[in-house]
Amino acid sequence: MTTKGPEVKVPRYLTPGEDVLIRTKAWHPMETGWRKTHDGQTVERNRIHTFTCAFNGQEVFSADLHSGVSANPYMTFYARVPGPGVFEFKWIADDGAVYTSAARIDLAKP
Repeated sequence: MTTKGPEVKVPRYLTPGEDVLIRTKAWHPMETGWRKTHDGQTVERNRIHTFTCAFNGQEVFSADLHSGVSANPYMTFYARVPGPGVFEFKWIADDGAVYTSAARIDLAKP
């Protein structure tokens, strides 16, 4: 189970058409279902399997995560956006949990 919400780092300002570096970290154990407890019972699989990022409602990045991804997955990627708006982030886990975050980006002051 996650201990805190996801972390997102997005620049506060941009120049239209600029590539924007986005950093995300989801606090999640990413259990593969292969690990055993000290008494031999299998730990139930529970991993984030889907990540999406949308800008003003339009998807700009997505990823399917698999069992090779470590706990607390960290991702960085670039997105080119036409102007100011809101990034919306969503992580979906095997147990049905959905984690979300949002970040606004504005035009740079001339």
